[in-house]
Amino acid sequence: MNAAFDVLIIGGGPIGLACALEAKKAGLNYIIIEKGCVTNSLYNYPLYMTFFSTSERLEIGHVPFVSINPKPTRPEALEYYRRVATSHELNIRLFEEVEQVTPNAGEYTVTTSKTTYHARHVVIATGFYDIPNLIQVPGEDLPKVRHYYKDPHFYATQDVVVVGAANSAVDAALETYRKGARVTMVIKQSEIGARVKYWVKPDIENRIKEGSIKAYFYSTIQAIREREVDILTPEGTVTIPNDFVIAMTGYQPNFTLLEKAGITLSDDNIKMPVYNPLTMETNMPRIYLAGVVCGGMNTHVWFIENSREHADKIIAHIKGNA
Repeated sequence: MNAAFDVLIIGGGPIGLACALEAKKAGLNYIIIEKGCVTNSLYNYPLYMTFFSTSERLEIGHVPFVSINPKPTRPEALEYYRRVATSHELNIRLFEEVEQVTPNAGEYTVTTSKTTYHARHVVIATGFYDIPNLIQVPGEDLPKVRHYYKDPHFYATQDVVVVGAANSAVDAALETYRKGARVTMVIKQSEIGARVKYWVKPDIENRIKEGSIKAYFYSTIQAIREREVDILTPEGTVTIPNDFVIAMTGYQPNFTLLEKAGITLSDDNIKMPVYNPLTMETNMPRIYLAGVVCGGMNTHVWFIENSREHADKIIAHIKGNA
């Protein structure tokens, strides 16, 4: 049983770290609980990913982010956020998962996989990268189906199906193709996603146009088997050889944790959590949201550069009510 904290922050990603920096600056007794490593979601990004944002737009706590490129890479971001956490000696518990947030006599009891904490205020900054959106077809449970993509070398010389047309899918298709994979993309829409990074979009469109990467538009996976995949296309079902399926179909926030904490979600497919945009406080008094989790299933609305300000709003509100 741990002593009570002024602020308990769930999630050790960039926005969780930003909240901790503001809490420390305000003189509040705080702790971060993170179920993985520091900035766990970023760690699980593809090895060679380049951010859309420039380095100054990814800075937190007024700590300069120096990058050798205009747009930093995953290794640079990991180094930056790790150095922020360690140089400021942030109070963070790693590899510990929050299981329950329960009201208890004017404070909250937070139960984790290791122990129990008490906190006057709780900030949920859990992002959205931990729970993949399943394609829900026969064979999706086969070991060859991956909902996370890391390193293209693994897929060299293999028949690879990439599902999706957003940034993650395009990166996976291009990188595995350039390592010698035979790549087929399966895309629900009529074209590559409009939000794909502007310096990458012409590359994937040209590879599809020249036939280096095969793409089925207006199409979906119908079934997955050990050595092949069925694709439902406008012309009917097509069966192709397959060694691996990389299903880049997006991810979703931990709605179970939000609901168990008593946070109201919208009654539609978006599942938008209820919060005050001026203070980030939810319908549960003294429970706040920060970062991507604020958007529900609209995971493209919030990202690091436009949700850094959540930390300022939250800590200002906490201090104002202290």
